Amino acid sequence: MNLRVLSLMTLTLMLAACGSGEEEAAKAEAEARAAKAARLAYEGEILAWRDERLARLTRPDGWLSLVGMHWVTPGSTYVGSAQDNGTRLSVGPAQIGMFTLDKDGTATLRLHPGVEAEVTIDGQAPQAGALVTLVPDSRGTPTVVAFNKGDASFILIERAGRYGLRVRNAFARTRTAFPGLDYFDINPGMRFVAKFDAHPPGQTVEIVNVLGMIEKMANPGTLTFSAPVKNEAGETVEREFRMQAVDEGDGRLFFTFADRTSGHETYAASRMVYADPAGKDGTTVLDFNKAYNPPCAFTPYSTCPMPLPENRLDLRVEAGEKKPRPFPE
Repeated sequence: MNLRVLSLMTLTLMLAACGSGEEEAAKAEAEARAAKAARLAYEGEILAWRDERLARLTRPDGWLSLVGMHWVTPGSTYVGSAQDNGTRLSVGPAQIGMFTLDKDGTATLRLHPGVEAEVTIDGQAPQAGALVTLVPDSRGTPTVVAFNKGDASFILIERAGRYGLRVRNAFARTRTAFPGLDYFDINPGMRFVAKFDAHPPGQTVEIVNVLGMIEKMANPGTLTFSAPVKNEAGETVEREFRMQAVDEGDGRLFFTFADRTSGHETYAASRMVYADPAGKDGTTVLDFNKAYNPPCAFTPYSTCPMPLPENRLDLRVEAGEKKPRPFPE
């Protein structure tokens, strides 16, 4: 082989090597750009979810507007803000009307004469002396009895066979002086692809709420996911966790849970998180970056469910919403 041929071969190999290196570099750069774009898209998704969460919480009829919870027993009681009412509200007309609850849960409100100008029923002006049937939240969309130009209202709720009037006021201090929400940094490591194992159709589970009431709720199945934890030797290992799901009626998988941050960085009683129904492959995404505080973290007028034993995780879930900020003095 002469010197010229050898030189040409060497040059060809060098150019090929350079081309290969450039291709590898271009590929790595493209992968880095794609990873950055995916990360930014995910962060944008979580930030948008946080904005929606705050908007829901602070809307005029949101959880922060609650100002009263009045449990009622079968019989009749006058409702209004005057002192002589059997059920005295903290806001609204002096006399709204006579509320009657039957033993079968049928509830009516006989409006006080002259109050029709101050009250609406589901957004509509009632007739004089109207007798209104109130639908509780357990039987569909609850009837809204609104007053104070629509800025205040009450609905009828049912919990474990007990009935109560839940009162809202858009000008409640818990809403007007709300100090905002705190979160952990967005943590992609707390987003898990989880396996769904379905229970037999119709299975239920007993849920205890913060008032000690026990309610049966639909229990469609469990989610199983693996997360890194430290073992006794200080080594990082994968550990499997399982959580029981509840269906609140919209088909999504709902979880009330506690973890190793509860009572420290996060609200002591619990947090909550949703997951979409499992796909055809039997999996769904459980993203703790979308974990949030229950209403009882902000108001005493709610009936939050407590975590099932299986949903008390021996894991630090350093993602999602932190404990509520204190109100300014």
